[in-house]
Amino acid sequence: MGGRVQSANPNAGFRFHLEQRTRHFAVNVIRFVGALSDGQIRDVIGRQLLRSATSVGANYRAAARARSRSDFIAKISIAEEEADETQYWLEILFDLKAVTEDQFHQLYQEARELTAIFVSSGRTAKYGSTRDDRRPKVESM
Repeated sequence: MGGRVQSANPNAGFRFHLEQRTRHFAVNVIRFVGALSDGQIRDVIGRQLLRSATSVGANYRAAARARSRSDFIAKISIAEEEADETQYWLEILFDLKAVTEDQFHQLYQEARELTAIFVSSGRTAKYGSTRDDRRPKVESM
């Protein structure tokens, strides 16, 4: 009887997976920034990157525990913004040649995927799950 208990929420497995994924992303960014050479780039840009990347998972967890649909939409939007900001700081480090292409692409791709997931989740929460429901309803005259 050591099996996993099924949750009443069909999204619980996805939510757990995404919580783990965002935490893993934060840990990878922390390690990445820790490996940057000391100096102003690490102190300024690295710190900004740390803040945005670690905020992604924290805000996703808050969204997953939202008390209402509007609360979820607000919180998932913050997670989306933080994931997008993380992409920005990674782009800056890449443009400065402070990181290798391999280091950049691995973290950047994950930040892009997380951003896309949060955008999609927010749209679904706002407009429903079908394509036609994604556009706000306009009443005809």
